[in-house]
Amino acid sequence: MRSVCVYCASSSGVPAHYLRLAADVGAGIARRGWQLVSGGGHVSMMGAVAHAAREGGGRTLGVIPRALVDLEVADTDADELLVTDTMRERKALMDAHADAFLALPGGIGTCEELFEAWTSRALGMHAKPVVVLDPDGHYGGLLDWLDGLRERGFVSAAGLATLLVVSDVDAALDACVTRAPDRLVAP
Repeated sequence: MRSVCVYCASSSGVPAHYLRLAADVGAGIARRGWQLVSGGGHVSMMGAVAHAAREGGGRTLGVIPRALVDLEVADTDADELLVTDTMRERKALMDAHADAFLALPGGIGTCEELFEAWTSRALGMHAKPVVVLDPDGHYGGLLDWLDGLRERGFVSAAGLATLLVVSDVDAALDACVTRAPDRLVAP
C-alpha cells in the first residue's frame, strides 16, 4: 500500500475552500487505495484530509507530539495514532512511513516540514517525490523567492527541479508516484 504524507494547516480560521481542497486530497488518497500519513490532529485542514480519507475507505496513520495532543486535538479516529515526545521524532516517523510527501497550503509548520523533506530529497538522502499542491498561488511568493535564490547561485536549477509544483488534486496525486531519477542531484 502506498503511503502519502500530507503536510497542511492545523490552525483555525482557514478559509472553507482550503478545507474542501484537503477533503478532496483525502478522498483521492482513499480512491487510489493508499494510506494517509498526517500530523495526527483532527482540526482544520489536517482533520479534513484524514476524515475524507477514512470516509472513502482509506487507512490513516497520524503522528503527533504529546505537547500537541490537546492543542491540535489528537485524531483518535485514526487507524493508527503514534504519540511522540518531540517534533523531531514526529517528523522522523512521518518520513519513515511515507512513500511521498505532499504539501497543501499551510503556514510556517507546513513550510518547515516541506523544506525538510525537500532538502533531504535534493541532497539524495531519499528518492521519494516531494510535491506542492498550489491551486491558487498560495506559495507564489515563496516560489518567486526560491527562483531568486537560484538566480543568485544559492540553489541549483536541478535542486529546484526536485520539488514538483502542481495546481490540481489529480496531478498532485499522480506526482506522488513519479519515479525518481536514478541519479540524484545536489541542491
